[in-house]
Amino acid sequence: MPEPTHIFECTPSDLRDLMDELRLKPFVADQLLKWVYGHGVTDLDQMTNLSESTRDRLREAMDFTRGTVVTRQDASDGTRKILVEWDAPASSLPLIDDPAARDRRTETVMIPTDRRRTACVSSQIGCPVGCTFCASGIGGLDRNLTAGQIVEQVHHLQQLPDADRITNIVFMGMGEPLANASAVFDAVRILNASWAYGIGARRITISTVGLPAAIRKLEHFDIPVTLALSLHAPNDKLRRQLIPWAEYSTIDELLDACDTWFQKTGREVTLEYILLGGVNDRSDHAEELAHVARSMRANVNLIRYNEVDGLPHRRPDDQSVRSFQRILRNGGVNVHIRASRGRDIAAACGQLRHEST
Repeated sequence: MPEPTHIFECTPSDLRDLMDELRLKPFVADQLLKWVYGHGVTDLDQMTNLSESTRDRLREAMDFTRGTVVTRQDASDGTRKILVEWDAPASSLPLIDDPAARDRRTETVMIPTDRRRTACVSSQIGCPVGCTFCASGIGGLDRNLTAGQIVEQVHHLQQLPDADRITNIVFMGMGEPLANASAVFDAVRILNASWAYGIGARRITISTVGLPAAIRKLEHFDIPVTLALSLHAPNDKLRRQLIPWAEYSTIDELLDACDTWFQKTGREVTLEYILLGGVNDRSDHAEELAHVARSMRANVNLIRYNEVDGLPHRRPDDQSVRSFQRILRNGGVNVHIRASRGRDIAAACGQLRHEST
């Protein structure tokens, strides 16, 4: 039998085609979209304007969720993190400490501010890049997520108690988004669509460690999202020590690809820079980074390293971070220090992983 269709990767056209195959009226597709995206309902039994026979046919042909929220943690700053287990047999749940289930799990985070509710979504289970400061790549890549699994993460966040509607999306969770570009692009189209979540292109950020060829894929993407380049070092020698994939391209090649992106879209690139105490946070590093940032239309986000058990780095002190920022500003760079949100539940940048705790 064919695999059931996942509602979260369907467009209206896809659903109408499926309704035709199931010999159901086309308007059922619109009813399903309204239930799922308008009301957040994925239980067919709650879709009261569908007949029982219609629901029975849909139940056989469709999956309305493919993930189960295994654990939820709430941080002192309001950040929320969920661990989602994908495509798990019912008999395996809720064994949250089962190491064998880690290749089916991703963490997803909701970050609230006064005006925004940002979903930090994962694009892969694990990560192939292996950055020396990041928990997500410990153990490598297990598999890619589908477009539907990416979109479904937003649904699960919005089902949390007292959750407000998600306003922003950042692809900064587990995985390298442009190593799963096809699924990520399809997911962005759905997240952006007026019939789904209607999240504006400028409120969707794709973050990448960067391969020039992958960035050029993004140049041709039809939705003008925001591009963030995870730079983390101001020169190639140091970057290759921190990011294994940096062996495949130079900073100059990455900046050239990002400049082409700017020329095509008119959108500034954000350079992300994790400050690792005693590694990449010296004054000469700041001066080098200022030179890099001035070579293109870019702003810089400085991120204090968030501790991960088993990794060798340390978090820099506030004075070092402020000094680094001051050198960049004196060099004419638009630079901000990003707050570490959800750090007390290991939900901050670089801390997401497979485990339940």
